[in-house]
Amino acid sequence: MELDRAACRQAVVARDGRFDGRFVVAVATTGIYCRPVCPARTPRAERCEYFTLAAQAEAAGYRACLRCRPEVAPGHAASAVDARAHLVADAVALIERGFLIDRSQDELAAHLGVTARHLRRAVVAELGVTPGQLDRTRRFALAKQLLHDSRASVTAIALAAGFGSVRRWNAAFRAQFATTPSSFRRRAVAADATAALTVRLDARPPFDGGALLGFLAGRAIAGVEEVDGACYRRTVDDAWLEVRVVDDARRPGVRLTVAAALAPRLVPIVARVRALFDLDAEPAVIAAHLRRDPRLRAAVDAAPGRRVPGAYDPFEVAVRTVLGQQVSVAAASTLCGRLVARFGRPVATPFAALTHAAPTAAVLARASIDAVAEVGLPRARAATVIALAQAVVDGRVSWDRPRDPIAAMAALTALPGVGPWTASYLAMRALAWPDGFPAGDLVLQRQLGVTSRAAAEAASAAWRPWRAYAAMHLWAAAGARQGG
Repeated sequence: MELDRAACRQAVVARDGRFDGRFVVAVATTGIYCRPVCPARTPRAERCEYFTLAAQAEAAGYRACLRCRPEVAPGHAASAVDARAHLVADAVALIERGFLIDRSQDELAAHLGVTARHLRRAVVAELGVTPGQLDRTRRFALAKQLLHDSRASVTAIALAAGFGSVRRWNAAFRAQFATTPSSFRRRAVAADATAALTVRLDARPPFDGGALLGFLAGRAIAGVEEVDGACYRRTVDDAWLEVRVVDDARRPGVRLTVAAALAPRLVPIVARVRALFDLDAEPAVIAAHLRRDPRLRAAVDAAPGRRVPGAYDPFEVAVRTVLGQQVSVAAASTLCGRLVARFGRPVATPFAALTHAAPTAAVLARASIDAVAEVGLPRARAATVIALAQAVVDGRVSWDRPRDPIAAMAALTALPGVGPWTASYLAMRALAWPDGFPAGDLVLQRQLGVTSRAAAEAASAAWRPWRAYAAMHLWAAAGARQGG
């Protein structure tokens, strides 16, 4: 595969982990090749050469960086080392999502298809710490923040941090900080056992939270989601959460509040909210690259902190996208509301607009075509919804961050009724792929002054690897509510 030098350069400057393993960068003046996420000083552009494979860089006379170790990057290393890197990356991702909160390291290893001993050995070799140490560091970081910022009781915080009992929590906290959780709080707090838990999630500035909320508002699923002013709310199983955008230019971000019942699941919820609000993007780097194109400059200057809305529940977004094929955004919202009323589960919340949990893949996979079509769908589209649900249930479609988003999109387009536009749009949102670009979108083509998918692909090449962000700017410039 021929690499786009400009796109590779932008990925290196941003040190964006989503491109790790897709190429290596070689530096002529040092004779070394690195991963795009190497922490060393970014080399000058004219000194860089890019290769798809590490072997290609070595054949050209370069040697591997000892600091970032390209041989362990996911995707293109030697098979044995690559397998270990994949294993460790998958383990870390699961730990970050809270896998070890209610399961053991043995279960984590079994889930990944290896023995616990092999997993521990691989993680220590790659990262220098054990899986348990990774998990404890994550838990204590969250616990400290909640103790400082929340009115929740120590018991609720213990559950949120993943400790099964207050006794275990107190012992672990005292061992870590030589004090008790109650003493650790900076000020006296009137703890409330029923209080919701609130945690602040920062974003890199600038952050155009208003535009993101506007996008979500137009696609809110009746009964499941609502946008009220600066707040996004949704049901989560039998409870609820709220995300309030923080209007602070120096320290932007969101405040996440979850119902007390969700305390034991706070860690994976935080990961999902960060993805939904694209909080880990590098907006300054992305904006600097996109505004070089006169076609985007005005739109980027108007909203330099524009984000690509992600997905709290990727399957939910995928179903909505299928329902939205060949209909307006408003019509898609109507169909989604009917689907939720028919197949969702009633939920009691403090918010009048939040009444149901969205139907799961398991529920829709068992539904009949006739039953799904009754919400107002053509039978072919109802069949697509069911096929998508079945593919998620049996693992043919996975929403975990893919090592190869192209392969993930191929798995989607293999389903009946899922075409390139749908797969590309889901790459942007459900797969969090920053270069996802629905080139077949008519509004994007009109903004680019072209009339075909191939022409749109060619016209957008200069925006790589940030074409998903370019699409958001173009849709905003057109005043169009496009996609899903």
